[in-house]
Amino acid sequence: MNYSAGTAGALITLIAVLFMTACVPTSPIRDIVDNPRQYAGKTVTIEGTVSAVYSLIVIKYFEVNDGTGVIGVVSEKPLPKKGEHVRVTGELQEAFSLGDKSMTIIFERNDNVPAPKTSP
Repeated sequence: MNYSAGTAGALITLIAVLFMTACVPTSPIRDIVDNPRQYAGKTVTIEGTVSAVYSLIVIKYFEVNDGTGVIGVVSEKPLPKKGEHVRVTGELQEAFSLGDKSMTIIFERNDNVPAPKTSP
């Protein structure tokens, strides 16, 4: 095979990007659930099996179980199917707190959807 320098450079760049994307570390869900303040407002990546799926009028919600725990995900992306293996990256947020009970979720944005505009 005879590759030009440009083709070889593009191939090397593509391989490097794929390698870096695949190497994003995941956080065990148990660590996130047990220490939500440590992760609040930060971007986290989890990986596991979808254990429940709920489609409400304006909210797409599913739960992911990685064997260490379960966490909810609110997503702008299409919902996965129950039993599907997923990798989710999003911002950890506290959905609500009532007395000593609280619910922590991961908010997954769709990179193709522009962020909401805020008024000055």
